[in-house]
Amino acid sequence: MQLKSLATAKMSAKAAALLAVGALTLTACGGSSTPAATSEGGVQLINAGKLTVCSDVPYEPFEFQKDGKIVGFDMDIAAEVAKDLKAELNVVDSSFEAIETGTALTQCDVSISSVSITDTRKSVMDFSDPYLDDDLTLVASTASGITNLDGAKGKKVGVQQATTGAQYAKDNGLDAQQFEDTGLLVQALKAGTIDAALGNQSVLGYAIKDDSNFKRVEDFTTGEKLGIAIKKGNTAMATQVNGTLKRITDDGTLKKFETTWFGEATK
Repeated sequence: MQLKSLATAKMSAKAAALLAVGALTLTACGGSSTPAATSEGGVQLINAGKLTVCSDVPYEPFEFQKDGKIVGFDMDIAAEVAKDLKAELNVVDSSFEAIETGTALTQCDVSISSVSITDTRKSVMDFSDPYLDDDLTLVASTASGITNLDGAKGKKVGVQQATTGAQYAKDNGLDAQQFEDTGLLVQALKAGTIDAALGNQSVLGYAIKDDSNFKRVEDFTTGEKLGIAIKKGNTAMATQVNGTLKRITDDGTLKKFETTWFGEATK
C-alpha cells in the first residue's frame, strides 16, 4: 500500500478506537478456548490466548466487512497464523497511518493490512517473508478516453491517500484527488466523479473484474511485495508467522486464497 503518512480525521477516529481497544473479534478455526500468556513457539501475545491483528478496514478484497464479519485475503492468512498459534483471532480496525508507522504494534501483535515492504518501514518494524507481489495499475472508465498514464494527465484521477499509488501519481505529474480509503475511491470511480484510479492491481482489478464500463489501461512494475508487520526485534513472532506462510504456500492454501479473492486479477 503506502509510503508516507497523512494526518486525517480517519486516523484520529481509528487511533482513538485502537487505544480504547474497540476490537472486532473473529475466532479462527482450531483456536484454543483456553487463554494462555504464551502461545505456540514461545510467542508472547498482547492479549492472552488471542492473536491481536491490526488492519485498516475496508480495503477490498484484503479486509472488509461482510455479514457482520471482517473477511478477505489478509483475514484468511491471519486466521491461519492464529490457528498455528492455537489462539483466537482478534481484529482491531486501525488507520493505515498507524500501521505503516509502527504505532499500531503497541496495541497489536502483528499488522496484516496489505502492507508493502519498504526500507523506510523496515526502520521501524520487522516484516515476515513476502506473501504477495502487488504492482500498480491505472484503471479508467471506458468513456474517459484514457489509454495510458500520459492520457490521464489533466483528467480526474483518484488515489488512496498515503499509498504507493498516491506517491507514484505525484512522481509522474498527476494532480490526483486523494481518498481516505479504497472503498471511497472505488465508489467515486463507479459514480463517475473521477475518470480513473491508480492503485494496486489486486484491489482495483478485483473492484472492476465484472464491470465492462472500466478497464485496466496500464500496469506499472514496481516490485511491490506485501508482508506481515511485526514489532521490531520480535524474532519469536517472525519465526512463527514465517512458518505459517511456508506451510500455506507449500500445501496450496495460499494459492487457493488468491484464486478465491483475486481470480483473474492476480498474476
